[in-house]
Amino acid sequence: MNEPLRVFITGASSGLGAALARHYGAAGAQLGLVGRRPDGLQDTAAGLDAHLYQADVRDAAAMQQAATTFLNEVGSPDIVIAAAGISVGTLTEFAEDVPTFRAVMDVNVLGLVHTFQPFIDAMPPGGVLCGISSVAGIRGLPGGGAYSASKAAATVYLEALRLELKARGIAVVTVAPGYIDTPMTQVNPYAMPFRMTAPAAAAKVVRCIARRRRFTVIPWQMAWVARMLKWLPIPVYDAVFEKAPRKPRNLPT
Repeated sequence: MNEPLRVFITGASSGLGAALARHYGAAGAQLGLVGRRPDGLQDTAAGLDAHLYQADVRDAAAMQQAATTFLNEVGSPDIVIAAAGISVGTLTEFAEDVPTFRAVMDVNVLGLVHTFQPFIDAMPPGGVLCGISSVAGIRGLPGGGAYSASKAAATVYLEALRLELKARGIAVVTVAPGYIDTPMTQVNPYAMPFRMTAPAAAAKVVRCIARRRRFTVIPWQMAWVARMLKWLPIPVYDAVFEKAPRKPRNLPT
């Protein structure tokens, strides 16, 4: 009889992280779930074989403690998913947005490092580290400089990590979703084409992990949009997106 998968997931209080936890949990996985909101973690974990860790991915010491506890209580994970992320509008001309820039970069980039680092030495060959990036990292979106920059940095960091860990037999999977119907996007005052439900997005991420896909944009329709955006000439891109609707500022981080 096969042993259950051991899966460690950040951002599990809500959104995609919670949907991933429920997907793996329904299949019998032993879960380690990290989130900032204990009530959200409890809701996610209901009926699942889950160990809960209230922690902020910005806090390296707290993430080290969560990882150490999971390793002692459950064992080395087969899969680690860094799904924690924040998105908030930012404008560089406002001094009050500087802490927001820092928070977004800390969660969306350093949060990946804090999530993965404690597990690498303990992870056997065949393990998977999965980082959630975004289509927003393809080009810089006006009003979303912090988020676009953080996701571009996340994609490049994960690419470097993939090469660094190849000799260990540890796969690094990068998934760049388009819009997912979560609290993070429900405040957006603009149309969100090809928006996925969180469970549908989770199922796609799970398939990417099972196939050890190096980089995938989901859904497939957004992959075509990403290709177009990447190669769109600068003058055309500027003309199209200069007046694009913007993410609200001053959201909680």
